[in-house]
Amino acid sequence: EPTIYALSTAPGRAAIAVIRVSGPASLQVYNALCPGKKPLKSRVAAVRTLYDPTEAPSSNSVLDSSALVLYFEGPATATGEDVLEFHVHGGPAIVKAVLAAIPRCGPLTGTMIRYAEPGEFTRRAFMNNRLDLTQVESLGDTLAADTEQQRRLSVRGTTGGLAKQYEAWRQQLLYARGELEALIDFSEDQHFDESPSELMTSVAKQVGVLRKSLLIHSRNAVRGELLRHGIRISLLGAPNAGKSSLLNRIVGREAAIVSNEAGTTRDIVEIGLDLGGYLCRFGDTAGLRRAVEADLGSERSAEKINQIEQEGMRRAKARAAESDLVVVVFSLERTQDGRTCLNLDPEVCEVAGRLTSEGKNVVVVVNKADLVQHGTSVDDEVSQLIKSRMPLISDGSIHVLSCLDTDEAREALRLFLKGLVSEFEQLTAAISPEYDTDVHNRDRSIWQESLGASERHRLLLDQCVGHLDDFMAEAHRGSEPIMDESEDGDIVLAAEHLRSAAECLAKITGKGESGDVEEVLGVVFEK
Repeated sequence: EPTIYALSTAPGRAAIAVIRVSGPASLQVYNALCPGKKPLKSRVAAVRTLYDPTEAPSSNSVLDSSALVLYFEGPATATGEDVLEFHVHGGPAIVKAVLAAIPRCGPLTGTMIRYAEPGEFTRRAFMNNRLDLTQVESLGDTLAADTEQQRRLSVRGTTGGLAKQYEAWRQQLLYARGELEALIDFSEDQHFDESPSELMTSVAKQVGVLRKSLLIHSRNAVRGELLRHGIRISLLGAPNAGKSSLLNRIVGREAAIVSNEAGTTRDIVEIGLDLGGYLCRFGDTAGLRRAVEADLGSERSAEKINQIEQEGMRRAKARAAESDLVVVVFSLERTQDGRTCLNLDPEVCEVAGRLTSEGKNVVVVVNKADLVQHGTSVDDEVSQLIKSRMPLISDGSIHVLSCLDTDEAREALRLFLKGLVSEFEQLTAAISPEYDTDVHNRDRSIWQESLGASERHRLLLDQCVGHLDDFMAEAHRGSEPIMDESEDGDIVLAAEHLRSAAECLAKITGKGESGDVEEVLGVVFEK
């Protein structure tokens, strides 16, 4: 293996820059850049002057007058190899000079020294069994984490608990497969206490429990993706209900245009936000109203619902259907006779009711509470009116607020955002199995760690479940066992399905067949 090196800190001007070297020639690089100096002790820092390796040591050949140098002797290092680190001054010229000098040490040491490829340090850590593939992916999540929940998610995968669980499940499948193959290989020579049908029934029972665990693990992986990529939230409501004003209050700036004219928002305005440690993607959508208004009103109202607005409403409904959480915005309005009424637009109610019936998470906001006289509470009355049109909505999911900048409005907004965070917690909470018959499932922390499973894990888990379904189809025909003692062909096929399922689990940790694993390693390490 050639010795590799790279800048480990971010490029640009800084107080300190770290340059890392890994490979068999690490000490030779030190000797070439620090000629005549004492040998380094492993894990003991030393301050050294770095010189150009192609010139005699002098004031003209100094690269950095006082660099901190650290040597880590393999294999107990980050990469499993000898590792050398130069902590140099972070000026761009010094960093560039040291990086240019390291490969010039190669001819002096008789070894190949080159700049590392993307992710190559991590690849060597994996190849030297310092990290498994799940830990590698968690390292990528750690580097990419922007919010507190993303940080917590990345930490879950760094312990190696996921890999241990995948391996435990794989071992269960290997044992189950071994029972079937023993029956295939030795059924004529040995006497078995169980008939083939009884053995298949016993193995199928074990596989059924494992299958349930895999399905729950896969569902938790989907929930973890919400933490990793963000929770999608749609603001849905009638024109001028105050969706854009609410979005601006949430993000604390003028992110969306606010106007008294209906239909200001035609396309989706999407804003990313860290809310309570959760990455959220709010989408302000076009106002919804019944298109038949064009036939009932004046010529002017007919012009308002044109093709552009119709397309905006179509996109709003599509965005809401794809969202993880929908905030339905109604508003209190002042009538011509001075009364205040709740505007429950029929189109909005119909769409919101359909979303709740489909199991979508829906929160209701009643905006413009400032129209109510100070000290007057309308919460109960408003809740009853909304629940009469949307019976599946709970009282805790209805918030009455105002988008004005007053103490009362700020407190109502705070309670609304607190309610949103509670919804996020429910959306991303790990699901645990209702059974506890398997020793590997008794540690409930594994279900928390399963939130850290990546989309790649989930796809392989789904493939694994597919192979287990094929096995179960072989193991059962209706409610009867599939075979008598002479039917060995089905046992062979069933064992093959278990082998394929176990291979899917092996691919997750990077221990599958070499050809299959190599296809994913490059992509994972480059991240």
